Amino acid sequence: METGSAIAALGALAQGTRLDVFRLLVRHEPAGMAAGAIARQLDVPQNTMSAHLGILARAGLVRSERHSRSIIYRADLDGLRALTLFLVKDCCAGSPKLCAPLLAELAPCC
Repeated sequence: METGSAIAALGALAQGTRLDVFRLLVRHEPAGMAAGAIARQLDVPQNTMSAHLGILARAGLVRSERHSRSIIYRADLDGLRALTLFLVKDCCAGSPKLCAPLLAELAPCC
């Protein structure tokens, strides 16, 4: 991931509703959620939700797929992986002992 892409992704997540949307979609992997369901669950107007989803999609954190009349949104886990690796790539100057607590906390999630 390049610096500009990382800045776009971090900027997209630097807003409360978008962060909530992204975390909700991560919890609903791999099925994803319809835009209307996301809006209802987070109590956000649908047109506002569409704008937030568009920002997340342009940042490479969310992708969408049309299913009949609905658009299903999913967290882009490849984008999340790339951002996470960008942030920790040079963790602790290559000392595994120093990075072990971070890796231990991430392991149960996956």
